[in-house]
Amino acid sequence: MDFIEGEVLYVDKPLEWTSFKVVNRIRGKIQKAFNIKKLKVGHAGTLDPLATGVMILCTGKATKKIESFQYQTKEYVATLKLGATTPSFDMEHEEDATFPTNHITRELIDTVIPRFTGEIWQVPPVYSAVKVDGKRAYNYAREGQDVELKPKLLVIDEIEVLDFSLPVLKIRVVCSKGTYIRALARDIGKALNSGAYLTALARTRIGEKHLNECWQVNDLMDFLDKEAEKSK
Repeated sequence: MDFIEGEVLYVDKPLEWTSFKVVNRIRGKIQKAFNIKKLKVGHAGTLDPLATGVMILCTGKATKKIESFQYQTKEYVATLKLGATTPSFDMEHEEDATFPTNHITRELIDTVIPRFTGEIWQVPPVYSAVKVDGKRAYNYAREGQDVELKPKLLVIDEIEVLDFSLPVLKIRVVCSKGTYIRALARDIGKALNSGAYLTALARTRIGEKHLNECWQVNDLMDFLDKEAEKSK
């Protein structure tokens, strides 16, 4: 393996790890194991700390491929709780409002979900890394400041209902770069005349690379140690 010339690594991001932590840990392991003083490592698409799943890491000269990976189609499996919201529309914060759910049926779900496929305009969540006047939106939110985020045009190719049992709705989403699944949960809740937020999120595919083809972080660390031993 030649990490300076460039390698592409596919990793299953652990729950509660930031994307930065994944990059940092693996870059540190490669540098230590292979005695590399300086190494560029980047990733092709951030995952929230409370999300898991496919992350593509590029090292050395392969970091030039990052942009092409970012534009590949992504697939997620999202679990929503209907009838409530949180400020971040995931479990980072406590519920801040509750809504009725008695009217929500599978028939209503099947009527509402198709509205979110194709080209749609989506307003990013306030707790997001979108920059407004040079400052991240989540910084405004954490300071209690209101900030207006502009809607973005994106494409959702497919939404499949995997499970529905009030208050839980589980869906598979195939979408373009820039899609916020937390914002999709928020908007589905509104369209159902209720509320919704994410209780779990996994990115199951980027392009043709599926989750079951990805390294677990600990297994990758062990593999790197073994490869380093072989090269000595």
